[in-house]
Amino acid sequence: MQWIKTAILALLVCSAAAYANPEKTEQLININTASVEQLSALKGIGASKAQAIVAYREHHGKFATTDDLTKVKGIGNATLQSNRAQLTVE
Repeated sequence: MQWIKTAILALLVCSAAAYANPEKTEQLININTASVEQLSALKGIGASKAQAIVAYREHHGKFATTDDLTKVKGIGNATLQSNRAQLTVE
């Protein structure tokens, strides 16, 4: 019985740690498939920039790397760097 209490306590501690540091639990955003809504959740990306990302992707094809995001008008290196940990092109 004691091992069950210990296991439950361990789960609660892990869950609390995840909520205390939400950056560790954030989902990656695939810039090749993300919707305007998903892209709008990024720092410094509003609806118009998110739409520009989608339009660029539709016109030019998939992004080869996350660095290619700076090819979109209005997306600079600072915006890329502040979101880099959340971005993927998988």
